[in-house]
Amino acid sequence: MENQNKDNNKIAGYIFVGFMFVGIGIGMAFHKAGIGTMVGMGVGFIASAIYRAEKNK
Repeated sequence: MENQNKDNNKIAGYIFVGFMFVGIGIGMAFHKAGIGTMVGMGVGFIASAIYRAEKNK
């Protein structure tokens, strides 16, 4: 059970980092990397929280 929680946290972390990099890339395309980073982090936090909530049901 403990191993499963570690795997879920690792995947949730990958989700967060993935959205952050997507946000940076989109922000750089519009010459607003800071804003893109913040949006990517926000979406990443929400997505990783949803993932953890679904896995903990």
